[in-house]
Amino acid sequence: MARGRPKAALVLSEDERAQLAGFARSRSLPSALSSRAKIILASAQGEANSAIASRLRLNPGTVRKWRTQFIERRINGLYSETRAGKPRSIDDERLAELINTTLHTKPADGSTHWSVRAVAEETGISKTSVHRYFKLFGLQPHRSETFKLSTDPFFIEKLRDVVGLYLSPPDNALVLCVDEKSQCQALERTQPMLPLGLGYVEGVTHDYVRHGTTTLFAALNVLNGAVLAQCKPRHRHQEFLSFLRTIDQSVPAELDIHCIVDNYATHSHPKVRSWLAARPRWNMHFIPTYSSWLNQVERFFGLITDKAIRRGSFSSVKDLVAKIDHFVASYNQRCSPFAWTATADSILAKLHRLCSRISGTAH
Repeated sequence: MARGRPKAALVLSEDERAQLAGFARSRSLPSALSSRAKIILASAQGEANSAIASRLRLNPGTVRKWRTQFIERRINGLYSETRAGKPRSIDDERLAELINTTLHTKPADGSTHWSVRAVAEETGISKTSVHRYFKLFGLQPHRSETFKLSTDPFFIEKLRDVVGLYLSPPDNALVLCVDEKSQCQALERTQPMLPLGLGYVEGVTHDYVRHGTTTLFAALNVLNGAVLAQCKPRHRHQEFLSFLRTIDQSVPAELDIHCIVDNYATHSHPKVRSWLAARPRWNMHFIPTYSSWLNQVERFFGLITDKAIRRGSFSSVKDLVAKIDHFVASYNQRCSPFAWTATADSILAKLHRLCSRISGTAH
């Protein structure tokens, strides 16, 4: 016979589930609010209070408390209740005005976003209180994120094709992510760098002498993370075709080659297509437009830019190429594959949430 009273049913709507999931994975909201969201999500899936408490390292009474408050007051029940002590100096109406001003208006002086001081002056609430409420509700008007939606009519088909290669690569084949990083500048700083020291960072002069550019062609092996790279003076179809020949010679003849590339014109030049048509083991997979994040070699380009190029000082293009080659050789000695875990469905779901925010239908 079961002991104790049966728990009240906890059923979430789709909107509540999406909002709680956002709370649970947020890094900007208070950790207590994220923890409460995790409690409700787990409880809605039927997990016992004791199991939730053990997994989240909480007191069972805490789990029971927030589960009860959510059932009674839904999302609002997860926020800390008023405690005994000095009454609030900012009532709900003024708080609503603060949030509405931050979310739906712009400063009258022509600024693109609000600051803590500007909102405090506009609403008459102290800077300390504005900062506290910004932190409580996860409002960050001083920050922004960039995005670009693909306009490719075959976005879904191309997405599933490429992600399928990452998650389930074919047998007897090599999956390569190929691209070029153009305009790598050989910049020589006009003065010596100030070395890193205790209490201060490395100092680099803002001015430099340009000695020319090179284009870095790279092919990332999805299986083991190794990179085949070459520097060439330009990035026309001739150079791209030359790099494909290098890849063809490097890959054992018994393996097929699945090559993931973007939609740059040289990648589909008639001479390139003709060369590929004569080699049946080559299979080209084009990512959707404006989706460079889908090509794993871009992650390698980010690494080499950050670690070997951006803060370097190069006396010539030859010097730049030599240092790139040295970095690639060292990288391949300790390389490992990038962990790709996103499925096509999860990416499409994230895209749906983004489109909902843009259209104003998200809650």
